[in-house]
This record gives sequence, C-alpha cells and structure tokens, in this order.
Amino acid sequence: MSFVLYDITFLIVFSVFLVIFLVLRRKKLQREGILILYRTQLGIKIINYISKKYKKFLHSFEYVLIFCGYLLMAGIVVLLIQVLYLFFKFPDLIRAIKIPPIAPLIPYLPQIFKADYLPMFYFTYWIIVLAIAAIFHEFCHGIFAKARGVKIKSTGFAFLGPFTGAFVEPDENKVKKLKIKEQIAFLSAGSFANFVIGILFFIILLLFFILAFSPSGVIFNTYTFSVANISDITLTNESFFVDFNGGLNLTKGFIGNETYYIESSVIDNSSYVVAYEDTPALKAGLVGVIIEFDGNKIKTDSNLKKELFNKKPGDNVTIKTLFNDSVKEYNIKLINRLDNKSQAYLGIATIKTDSSSLLGKIRNKVLFFKDPNTDYKPKIAGDLTIFIYYLFWWIIFISFSVALGNMMPLGIFDGGRVFYLTVLWITKSEKIAKKAYKFSTYLLIGVFLLLTFLWVINFPF
Repeated sequence: MSFVLYDITFLIVFSVFLVIFLVLRRKKLQREGILILYRTQLGIKIINYISKKYKKFLHSFEYVLIFCGYLLMAGIVVLLIQVLYLFFKFPDLIRAIKIPPIAPLIPYLPQIFKADYLPMFYFTYWIIVLAIAAIFHEFCHGIFAKARGVKIKSTGFAFLGPFTGAFVEPDENKVKKLKIKEQIAFLSAGSFANFVIGILFFIILLLFFILAFSPSGVIFNTYTFSVANISDITLTNESFFVDFNGGLNLTKGFIGNETYYIESSVIDNSSYVVAYEDTPALKAGLVGVIIEFDGNKIKTDSNLKKELFNKKPGDNVTIKTLFNDSVKEYNIKLINRLDNKSQAYLGIATIKTDSSSLLGKIRNKVLFFKDPNTDYKPKIAGDLTIFIYYLFWWIIFISFSVALGNMMPLGIFDGGRVFYLTVLWITKSEKIAKKAYKFSTYLLIGVFLLLTFLWVINFPF
C-alpha cells in the first residue's frame, strides 16, 4: 500500500480525534477574534525553572537575540526584493515556482500546485514540523519573558478551522512595561529558536545523508547546446522525438556547416533559441541516470569523466541507464570534442542552479554535500530512509521560513512590533513610530498583492 493511503488515514483519524477532543472540552474553549483557544498550564513549570536557573545568562543572551532578530529582518526584506525583481525580470520563474506567493502551509501543498521540485509534503510531516516549529518558538518567547519577571498566564493550542498552533500567553501589560531592548529581545526569541532548530536539524540531516546514502549514478538534465539567433539557422523538414524531460520534438537545422536541433514549438515564437548540438547522446535519445559505461559501474560524475577520458573518438560503447525504475541500454559511437579532436565526447550536460541570485546562492550553500550531477540511493530500508530524510528536510525548510517570515516588519508578525519599537527607540516619538509601522505594513501588503497579481497573470491555469 502506498504511504499516501496511510497518511490520509492518519489525517482522518487525527481529525476525528481532534473534533472529539474539542467537543469534550468545549467549555474550556475561548474565542479570540477568529481563533479558538484552548488554554492549559502545560509547560509553565519548565519555563519557570529554566528562566530562574539561567536568569543571568538569559539576560546577557538578549544581545544575541536582538542581533539575530535584526539579521533575520534584513534577510527577509532582501529576499522579498530579490523575488520581486526576479518575478518582473523572469516571468517564466513564476511558472516554474507554481505555488502562489500567499498560500497557507497545508499538507500536500506542493502536489496541489504540481511543484515537482519540492518533495512530497505528507500530513505526517505537517503535524510533526508544526509541533516542532510552534512549541520551540513559543517556549522561547515564554522563557525570555519570565526571565524579565513577566508572568506566564497560560500555554495552549490555537485553532483556526483545520489549522492548529501552539501559544504561550505572557502578561502583555507587563511586557509593554519592559525596556525597549528587553521587548525586542523577547519578540526576537521565537524566531531565534526556529533558526537554531533549523541549524540543528541541518547538522542531523548532513550526518544522516552521509551514513544512509551512497552515490549510484550520474544525473544529466540536458544535452549540450548553444544559444543561437533563429535567423542564423537553416532549417530542414527533418524532425524526430526524444523522450527527455517530458519529451522534445526537434527539428534539424544548420549553422554554417554544423548540425543542430531546435525544439519545434519555439521556432516561430522566439528570436533566440536553444540549439542542441549534434551529439551521440542526443541522436541515441539517451535518458535516465547513467549507471554503467562499457561494463564499468558508474557512481559519480568523476567516474564517468574518467571512463570517457580513456576512450577515443569513434569508439563504440554500451551505456546503461535507470529510467522510470527500469534499465535501458544504448549502443553509442563516441565523437570528438570540437575543442579537442583527440578527446571522446558524449554530449550530456547539467544546467546548474543560478549562483548569481540570492535564492541560488542559498540553495548551493545548503546542498553543498550533494553533487548535483550524482544520483544517490539509500543503503538500507529505502522507503523509510527517504521518508526520514525528507522529514528532516521539511523541518529545516519550515524552521528557516518561520524564522525569516516571523521577523518581517509587517503588523501581524513579531517583526512588525520589533520595527515599531526600533523606530520608537531611535526617534523617541510614538507618532513617528506608528506612522513608520503603518507604512511598513501597508508597503509589504502591497508587495505581496503585487507578487500575487504577477503570479495570476503569468500562471497558465
């Protein structure tokens, strides 16, 4: 049985349990705005113990919280600017991302919008990640509030329809009486906790990956190509289909004496086109993960390069690939490289992440331990290993997302209050602080509405 069926069963059982739980405790439920709150005293003793035992350290650590809070705020602002710039400059990026800029974090969100670049987001992942992100976030708020003498009135769970969250409720009147520095530290504490959780689980993920996975083949995502002006290409009536990346319908053409192949669908729609070179890999329709080259096992990109280095142009080789869980075999005659006549050439390539963008730099740094050209397989318990790996992946991704998003200088987030207090701290004027707070909030709402508008007009429904 597919894990999706188990997951959906778990979702139904959990939902029924939650409804029964809320019905039985309906007298303890309280409505605050659009939220339903279930208050408890759960965890307050732990908060009181930690805040009392490490009081001096927590006071000194407030400077770290403040620095981290401002760093995260700057990070999310820069990220938003980067995304807005990319959406304007590269509308195709919107089609590639697929998920709208404003979307609730719900199970199966990537699959709903067919965002294939993201792993499956099971309900099981959702409930575990939510618990980790919310509990540590709120407890960290509570610990630093209590360290400054603020009473923790209650802890509990908040419900907004099917969405669940945790909360720690300090005495807000006493929080507002704290020094501005202390308030900013208190507000930044939750995001700091998420940031630390993200780092911790990244280390766990790295160790788990090293221990549980091994290289098993070479990945390529394109054939070698050039970008050419369509007016420079002499097209023919010859065409063929390659079952690669969803399928390529190619038309043969010439640039001078060299043969190239162009996607038929873009010939009449673009001035510049991707012109695939006339290579053995393309002509053979090579697809899948390369696992064997002329009888030798291929595990990494360096293995494949070594095998090619030992071959000569004109040699016939047998290549095996893994494609859609089945092994395909190809008999291919190698050619010479254009820049080195004595070196054998296959004609595959990998388009790497754009390292010039902020998103690309972050992605490259985070995945430094994975060679983008190498396929990795679990050493044991394949499905379970993959499940655990992506659980860690989602914990990291959402922890960092919450850490950044919560410090956004927008009214409903902690970052909005931090921004207000910062302006008040600098100007000593509540009037100026309130105006800056409103301006920042409305500006960011406008940015998200603009991003949503760009997504709507560019997304192919």
